[in-house]
Amino acid sequence: MGKLVIGPHMRLQEWVAEEKGYFKDEGLDYEFIQIDRMAKLSKKSATELPKEEISGAYQSFEHGRTCDISSACHWTVNKAAAAGLGKLYAKAYSVTPSGIYVPKDSPVQKPEDLKGVKITVGYQSGSHYATIQALEPYMDGSDIDLHFGGMLFQRTELMLDGEIPAATLFGAPMYLAEQLGFRKIIDTTFMIAAMAQEDAAEEDLDKLYRALARAQADIDLRHDKYTHYFKNDFPERFQKIMDTRSFGPGERIVFLPYSKEIYDNTQNWVDERPIFDTDKGGHASYEDSTIQ
Repeated sequence: MGKLVIGPHMRLQEWVAEEKGYFKDEGLDYEFIQIDRMAKLSKKSATELPKEEISGAYQSFEHGRTCDISSACHWTVNKAAAAGLGKLYAKAYSVTPSGIYVPKDSPVQKPEDLKGVKITVGYQSGSHYATIQALEPYMDGSDIDLHFGGMLFQRTELMLDGEIPAATLFGAPMYLAEQLGFRKIIDTTFMIAAMAQEDAAEEDLDKLYRALARAQADIDLRHDKYTHYFKNDFPERFQKIMDTRSFGPGERIVFLPYSKEIYDNTQNWVDERPIFDTDKGGHASYEDSTIQ
C-alpha cells in the first residue's frame, strides 16, 4: 500500500494532526500536497469573463486533482462523485464559517440591499451555491447578481484592492477581511465534503479521519494555539498583513455520516436551480457515489 497523498483544505486539522503525531500513531504513510487551486480555474477579474474562461471547484475534479483525497463544498463534491469523478467519503463532513462581505464604507447595510449588487464568488464552488442559498429568503433568484471573478484568494485580493463591491469569503480569508475592517452582511456558512480517488484505500482514509478527530478535539479546546498554521496555505502577499492571533478556528469537521438523505436533498436543490448545464454534474445513486 503506497502513501496516502492528502490535499489539505486551507484548514487547521491536518497541520495539528501532523504536529501531534496523530498520523504516525495510526500507522498512516502519507504526504501533503499543495493543490494548485488557481491552475485551469477562473482568472482573477473584476469584470465579466467570457463563459469559456469561467471555471471553478467542479472543473478541478474534471481536470483531475493530484492527490488521493481532498475537499470542496459538498454541493460540488456531491455532483462530481455522482458523475464518476471520485468517491464522496461519507463517514464525515465539515462546516465552514462564511459570509458576504462589503467594504466598511459600502452603502449596503442589510441583505436586501444586495439586490442587483455584483457579488464575487467562485464558479460552481462553495461561495456560488452558498450565496444563492443565503439570499433566496430575501429576493428572487433573478435579483441575485453573481460575478465569477476567481477563486477564494483571487476574490480576496480583488476585495482588498477595492475592485469589487462585495464578495463571499469563508474560513481564514474571511477572518482576514474582518481584521481589515470589511463588514459581513449575511452569514453563508456551508458544508464541505471530501472526495477520494477510486483507488484510495478505505483503511487509509479511516486512519486519516481518526487522526483528524483527535486534532479536532485539540482545536476545539484551544484553537488559538494553532491559528498560525493558516499561514501555510496563504499566498505571500497576505502573510505580510495577517495577524492570526485574532482568527477563529475556521472549518470544523463533523464526525457524522453524510447520509443518503443529505445526498439526495443536495442533488435536488442543485437541480432545481440554473447552476449546471444539463450535460454537467452526475446523478448516480448514493450507494454508487460514496464510501460509507
